Amino acid sequence: MSSAAIKQDFESALIKHLSFKAKLRSFLYGNTNAEAPLRDPDQCGLGVWITNRRHGNYAAIVEMQDLDQQHRLIHQQANRLMDLYLAGKHEEALAGFKQVQELADHIVVALQTIENKLRTVGA
Repeated sequence: MSSAAIKQDFESALIKHLSFKAKLRSFLYGNTNAEAPLRDPDQCGLGVWITNRRHGNYAAIVEMQDLDQQHRLIHQQANRLMDLYLAGKHEEALAGFKQVQELADHIVVALQTIENKLRTVGA
């Protein structure tokens, strides 16, 4: 895979990740339409991306497991916040978004680490 193709692939993963955060924030502000991709790490765009890459092009990259774990953690936190919101605890749910942001930052770092490894080593 060329360096440009790797860059494009990881940009697409980052966009999927940012979309998840935006949808969760929207949910916490009252747009409760699409719960499934927010609740299930295997249904969201980044989750599909991770699964396809872990069993495909990036199967040999050890850091993919850490990325998957971080991704599942953010969904656990999202579920907790969504449950709080649906229970009428809107302020508490919104306050918890800070923890989501911290997890999200770890995911961005993991994506950057894997991308840099692939582009440097040419794995």
